[in-house]
Amino acid sequence: MNSGNETLRWPTNLDRAAIEERLAQSRDAAHAAGLDEVAAALNGIEKKKPAEIAMGVMRVLTLLEGKEEQRALTLQLEMVALNLKNLK
Repeated sequence: MNSGNETLRWPTNLDRAAIEERLAQSRDAAHAAGLDEVAAALNGIEKKKPAEIAMGVMRVLTLLEGKEEQRALTLQLEMVALNLKNLK
């Protein structure tokens, strides 16, 4: 998962396409890390209604709670969570 310089700046203006892309990247990262439950929870999430996406992101963040070794994935999803208001 490429986070580039985003540890210094969190974009809060991601549009739906950017949110969907990050969710797909997060799903792939979860799958690669062997986090099957997280990956399964993210399957198809990017095509759902905004409220369903929000619920799914929050569920996944709960699954990742306390897993410091998955901090990069958690940060990516926290960034998505900050941008959920932009879903249309």
